[in-house]
Amino acid sequence: MQTAFTPLRALAATLPLLATTAWSQPAWQACAAIGDAASRLACFDRWAESQRSAVAGQPVAPSHAPAPLPAAPPPAAAVAARAVQEAARGLRLTSEEGCRDTAYSELSRYWELERGAGCGTFGIRGFRPIEMAVVTADAINRQPTSGNPENNATSATDYRITEARLQLSVRTKIAEGLLTRGSDERHDSLWFAYSQQSYWQIFTPQLSRPFRSTDHEPEFIYVLPLQSADPGRWRLRYGGLGLVHQSNGQSLPLSRSWNRAYVMAGAERGPWQLHAKVWRRAAEGGGDDNPGISDYVGRAELRGVWHASRRHLLSATVRHSLDRPGRGSVRLEWFRALADDGDGPVGGLQLHTQLFTGYGDSLLDYNRRRTVLSVGLSLVEW
Repeated sequence: MQTAFTPLRALAATLPLLATTAWSQPAWQACAAIGDAASRLACFDRWAESQRSAVAGQPVAPSHAPAPLPAAPPPAAAVAARAVQEAARGLRLTSEEGCRDTAYSELSRYWELERGAGCGTFGIRGFRPIEMAVVTADAINRQPTSGNPENNATSATDYRITEARLQLSVRTKIAEGLLTRGSDERHDSLWFAYSQQSYWQIFTPQLSRPFRSTDHEPEFIYVLPLQSADPGRWRLRYGGLGLVHQSNGQSLPLSRSWNRAYVMAGAERGPWQLHAKVWRRAAEGGGDDNPGISDYVGRAELRGVWHASRRHLLSATVRHSLDRPGRGSVRLEWFRALADDGDGPVGGLQLHTQLFTGYGDSLLDYNRRRTVLSVGLSLVEW
């Protein structure tokens, strides 16, 4: 009696599983038809779970609704666009990490003064604006001269007052945490920067549109964080040291060059910034291409910046010789963002208007006073 009843009891226990399998047959077929591997696996996982529930004696409410059909493959254009997007991510010059995070102040992001505001070493970042502008002035230096007789041009060149100005300026952080290792709130760094400014006589076809002047300026900069940011009051955010060489790469009589060491500091309060720099010229080992350049260009600089709004930035830079007769220069600038999605730091292409008056607009003009108005496009925060 017991022997005869055992197979019947086993068959009865199996019937729910067979029934479940029978009504589930279309589901696993639909799973097998899914082209995407991850989605197909997820579908089979759900089907297998339903089988385990049936064996355990738990009721499974059958659903006769057909399984969703697999999504149609994306068109070839979408696949190509996605591939280009992935390639662009691989070619990014600077990571989108803390130096783009607006939770930190602008100076924190610019000099990466806190560990969370950093983007690592050897990424390429902007330094001064990358600029292309049309320039006009009250005068132009057609026959450059210097305090050294060997650096006086022997003849004049018929340059036009209106020309173009091109500026390239980039930097990279080559070391970090040198003296502040282990601190999250203070993060020092060592940078290398390179700037190049050219005046191009693009509107002078009779001279074959030459580059009138090109200045090269490599420098090393060490930045030490001082005080943390506080939007409601002025804070001395950083101090630093720098070594800079500037030259125009020309031979006599147009050769100009000098080397400087400087100390700097910067303060910040909300949308306002103040930057100060004082430098001393290094002694020349041989002949001096531009004697007394510090008496013209200056020995100190003070720069003020105001973010009037997300789209508008105003700045003023004053240089002074700190000696009689008190030469130097004043530079006024207005940046207007051309595109702003309202998210993250304002950057990209900007309208850049600048008014300069004084000495040192270029090395060839170090001892010539000029007033220069320029309007163009600049690339910042890229």
